[in-house]
Amino acid sequence: MTSDSLPSSLRRLQYAAFTPGPRLLILGAVHGNETCGTRAIARLQRELDSGQLRLQRGLLTLVPVTNPLAYEKQQRQGDRNLNRNLRPHPAPANFEDQLCNVLCPWIDEHEILLDLHSFHTGGMPFAMLGPEDNDGEVEPFAHAAAEARMVAHLGCQRVVEGWMGAYVRGVERRRQQGHAVSPDLLDRQYGVGTTEYARSKGLYGVTLECGQHDDPQAPEVAYRAILQTLALHGMINAPLQPPVAEIQLIRLVDVIDMEHAEDRFTREWSSFDRVQQGEVIGHRHDGQAVLAPGDGYIVFPNPRALPGNEWFYFGVDSQRRL
Repeated sequence: MTSDSLPSSLRRLQYAAFTPGPRLLILGAVHGNETCGTRAIARLQRELDSGQLRLQRGLLTLVPVTNPLAYEKQQRQGDRNLNRNLRPHPAPANFEDQLCNVLCPWIDEHEILLDLHSFHTGGMPFAMLGPEDNDGEVEPFAHAAAEARMVAHLGCQRVVEGWMGAYVRGVERRRQQGHAVSPDLLDRQYGVGTTEYARSKGLYGVTLECGQHDDPQAPEVAYRAILQTLALHGMINAPLQPPVAEIQLIRLVDVIDMEHAEDRFTREWSSFDRVQQGEVIGHRHDGQAVLAPGDGYIVFPNPRALPGNEWFYFGVDSQRRL
């Protein structure tokens, strides 16, 4: 694709109620092959435009296709993963850097973010939750209660926390080991995506993984999540479903990198497969076993990871209560 044929703009739809209220931003297709959010947003737009649904208060901004290049290619990314290193880039080096320079100011204008995704392997929908309130160095935050309340009303029974802490731990290990990897992989801020950037700007927000890419229910999960988020914040007149009673909360505690192209898993792992302490998860290219550090879960396994990149995350049952 030549530079002349690359997308040169980003489209957003905006609805402003006459009554002031929350400022909510909803994103679809941050990854181009994850279209459930795009379809849910299109359905919402039709209902708003027809008058079937009315915005009662606040500002609602919809970005149906957040990465138009990846969307055109029907693949995860254009030049790079938009959901990494998400920040303004004074000297943009690729298409996604240019996108960041439009998207970041849009995020800055809002108070709440809902980012709709899907995933490659099968499994139930889950949400990614930010940290508890803290003034630490990794991800300071002051809206944990509001974010947890939002998660509880999205309808999913599984929630994952601890992304940035685990990512930073992996970066520190790479630095200590001194392996020759891309400088990006040694940058603690490279793990920042949409919600992490939003929290750094005073927002709260949730990434919702709505199901497998081709699951016909994924757009419905995304649509229900949009309606519940709008209802929760008093932006539409719609029934607010009660919070999910039994939510499984998993905390990411570590990330293990692929070190060599011939590193192999012992089997085809799926996210949230349970493992026991000492269980063999994979083998390095020299035969060394990679063992589970404790009782917990395999999360985001990637058998096609590049050397120096995340191979899988390890999670445990969280003691946090929503």
